Amino acid sequence: MGAIPTQRETARCVSDAPAQPHALPHGPVDPRARAHATLPGSPVAPGSARALLRTAFTDWARLGLPGTEHLTEGLADDAVLVASELVTNAVVHAGTDVEVVCRLEEPTGALVLEVCDRHPSRAPRDSDAESPYETPEYGRGLRLVSTLAESWGVTYRKGAKTVWARLAREDEEGAERTDEDAIAVYDSRQALERGLDVAEFLAPEPRRPERDRDWLNRGALSFLAEASDLLAGQLDENLVAALAGQLIVPRLADWCAVWLEDEVMGRWGSGGSDSAGGWAADGTGGTGPRLARVWHGSENRIEQLRRALEKDPPHPTDGLRSGPVSYPWPGQALDLRDAHGTALAYRLVAGGRPLGTLVIGRSGLLRFPDEITGLVEDLSRRVALAIGAARQYARQATISRVLQRGLLPTAVAEIPGVHSALVYEPCDKGGPSGDFYDLFPAGDGRWCFAVGDVQGKGPEAAVVIGLARPWLRLLAREGYRVADVLDRLNRLLLDDATEAADAAARALVQPAAPGDGPQTRFLSLLYGELAPFEGGVRVTLASAGHPLPLLLGPDGTVRTAARPQTLLGVIEDETYTSETFELLPGETLLCVTDGVTERRSGSDMFDDADGLATALAGCAGLSAQLIAERIKRLVHEFGGRPPEDDLALLVLQAE
Repeated sequence: MGAIPTQRETARCVSDAPAQPHALPHGPVDPRARAHATLPGSPVAPGSARALLRTAFTDWARLGLPGTEHLTEGLADDAVLVASELVTNAVVHAGTDVEVVCRLEEPTGALVLEVCDRHPSRAPRDSDAESPYETPEYGRGLRLVSTLAESWGVTYRKGAKTVWARLAREDEEGAERTDEDAIAVYDSRQALERGLDVAEFLAPEPRRPERDRDWLNRGALSFLAEASDLLAGQLDENLVAALAGQLIVPRLADWCAVWLEDEVMGRWGSGGSDSAGGWAADGTGGTGPRLARVWHGSENRIEQLRRALEKDPPHPTDGLRSGPVSYPWPGQALDLRDAHGTALAYRLVAGGRPLGTLVIGRSGLLRFPDEITGLVEDLSRRVALAIGAARQYARQATISRVLQRGLLPTAVAEIPGVHSALVYEPCDKGGPSGDFYDLFPAGDGRWCFAVGDVQGKGPEAAVVIGLARPWLRLLAREGYRVADVLDRLNRLLLDDATEAADAAARALVQPAAPGDGPQTRFLSLLYGELAPFEGGVRVTLASAGHPLPLLLGPDGTVRTAARPQTLLGVIEDETYTSETFELLPGETLLCVTDGVTERRSGSDMFDDADGLATALAGCAGLSAQLIAERIKRLVHEFGGRPPEDDLALLVLQAE
């Protein structure tokens, strides 16, 4: 490859100064012709850089910026590949945040890429070893950059290092991509819109047949890498099937279809019949495949093709072989000019289990080129992995919903003389939440409430909540005082039987590793008892390691209504105490989990400088329901991103 070209700047330290002479645009700078992002130094950075460039190319073409007429598909593929290699190199060898800049030179149509890291003392490295952050298609390092770029180099500044590359436009004679090709997107339903737009950009209109081999040699690597990124983010198997079709047609085939199978007993999924030629892995026959998706380059042929394919599903006979096998050409469903062609079926297998079959077809061919069949086989493996992940997520989500229904009350009790409002938002939809609540009658004119937060999530949290909720109800109905209930629940969490149940729950998720010991079962809990009387409600409560409840007066004053005590499940012989006060008409008691108080915006938390008390003070005069909605809204608005923790709050207001 030769020596790495370098340029050292000592006088200029401005971050947006050009890293090298070729980055200087010809004429006035159009800010729209520049894409920029700061990416974390993590494995997701290369994929984010690729997505940034693809989005920029589409936007530039849509805007009709000068130079986009030269932005061919080959140049775009090369730029994406170079950016991915430079970002990967920076992440692996520098380990800092990475700034990525891509500029379109006007009017030449050349692309200038700059990747800046904050480790100037560590020079970029070229290695033949594969990057641990990328698929095996990568690892070619700076040799690939030097091959694809017209010029490239490294610029050192104070506290930063920038690796840049300039990619000249392709020869106009060989460039056939138009602005329409660059901006063509599939107008699908809202649920598919974003993913299919990206997929269509990855698989644009085919060029001349003699150009196919050139595209496969130069663009296949970035195609597979970006297809992996796109498919890996999907959590619905039907959407994965739709994206697979959009990726393949029209670049690799004229049409494609995806059948999905049921994993139960290795049989086909619902949607067919035995007479339709269903197949089971155990050779006993099944109920038939479900044709999840049909895609054709001409939309008006899709329905007719679907009807023909439904009558003739694939019939795998050789177990879990994923390679292509011949499939009957559905000529009766196509135009006369497409009456003859070649179709291939790929078995979709992941984790040793059959998940479905992918079928592709192209008219006018006696056989698919080996380059095409190999590329589709690689893509089919990625499709199978994405379908498997989507199904795993669906199973976990179902288990989560079932567990959640069993761990939370089916209804919240109505208390005479008290208005109540509840907000409950679990953060993780794929597993049981660590937050829980309860509000129930305890007999003798008493009602009890609880707001708790278990350390961790998933099955371990489910074990603790599954023990705590029924024990709270049992002890309350047996007449135990608030402090006594906490004493007994604390001993229960430290009991050997609870440890055994916890270990069984963890074994459902993954086998115990050598050296795994008992897991801590900490529980923060706010537990109280309500006894309505003429003119108010007598409240007795205790907080065990939980955010303290706040009492709002009619005049807007706010004070805490309990004192802090130790978490449950920490100290075996801990003794808990309770506080008793009267909740008078117009007064409001607010109970929350740390998903409210510790909601973050950068380094700040919602409850810094008594932020929750300030927010509650502004709710004077509002009903319980309006107070709950306002606190929830303020918590959501506090951070720029959705909450990263479970959120629960209970509002009790005396009439």
